Amino acid sequence: MENDMTKKLMLSGVQATGSLHLGNYLGAIRNWVVMQDDFECFFFLADLHAITIDRSAQELRNSILNTTAGYLACGLDPAKSILFAQSHIHEHSELAWIFNCSTPLGWLKRMTQFKDKAGKDQEKASCGLFTYPVLMAADILLYQPDFVPVGEDQKQHIELARDIAGTMNRKFGQEIFKIPEPLIKKEAARIMSLRDGTKKMSKSDPSDASRINLSDDADIISQKFKKSKTDSFAHISYDKTTRPDVSNLIEIYGALSGESHEKIVANYAGEGFAKFKGDLADLAVAKLAPINERYNQYLGDEAYLRHVLNDGASKARVVAAKTLKEVKESLGYI
Repeated sequence: MENDMTKKLMLSGVQATGSLHLGNYLGAIRNWVVMQDDFECFFFLADLHAITIDRSAQELRNSILNTTAGYLACGLDPAKSILFAQSHIHEHSELAWIFNCSTPLGWLKRMTQFKDKAGKDQEKASCGLFTYPVLMAADILLYQPDFVPVGEDQKQHIELARDIAGTMNRKFGQEIFKIPEPLIKKEAARIMSLRDGTKKMSKSDPSDASRINLSDDADIISQKFKKSKTDSFAHISYDKTTRPDVSNLIEIYGALSGESHEKIVANYAGEGFAKFKGDLADLAVAKLAPINERYNQYLGDEAYLRHVLNDGASKARVVAAKTLKEVKESLGYI
């Protein structure tokens, strides 16, 4: 991909754990695919973030390959964007350490996601899980992006990156880091668990029935939707407060079909959940089948996946190295 200085730079990534799921696709990656034509895009696999929770070497290796295959299957194009693995570029870790030494502990204690991820026994959580927002700031600021597309639940992390950038710029007395803007797409869907409509669909959920993986075949997708949680009311209506599970299914239907919640509810007035879930399953299968086919093709060619990551890393490293060099010189390193 040739550098186009007339385009704004956009950067984002997904943690390399497990397989990408419907929430990743509808909430982020589908929009990234469109953005490739309008922005200079950097998309990375957050495989350093993946080890904040213990996992085996084989599990991590598989997750990296699965995520790369998923990126490509969804339509991210190495000819248009730079795709790379975070761990291939040592500047991420090095800048994160520099940021750690300038980030007040109180800022990290305010980060709400640590409490969610650490669970009840926070004393046993790793230091990496506590400081991973600092690494995320390094991931972002290394590449001087204009925009970082995020969901509402990630906005706090972008605010921290902006705060760190401002702190470092004041420390050095010059604007070394561009202050990135969060890009929150109104049309981006926030897909929730099929087993609990109040929780976000997640790769870390122990129940595989809670999510639709991009690696799932048609039969599995159909079974998961048919067994998805609803409630005791017979009719279909949209109300995220009182009917979160049903509303989540309606949102998924709308994100896949382009129809409004009102139209979907009207179409299924007087119908039972069996028909609605069956139609939703058919719709999801039709939309995801081409992605699943491409995903399996890419996953069967590990040499190509490694080539994509290596080629992307060589391009991304040029930008990352330039930023880190300027930071180290400003700190006084020789």
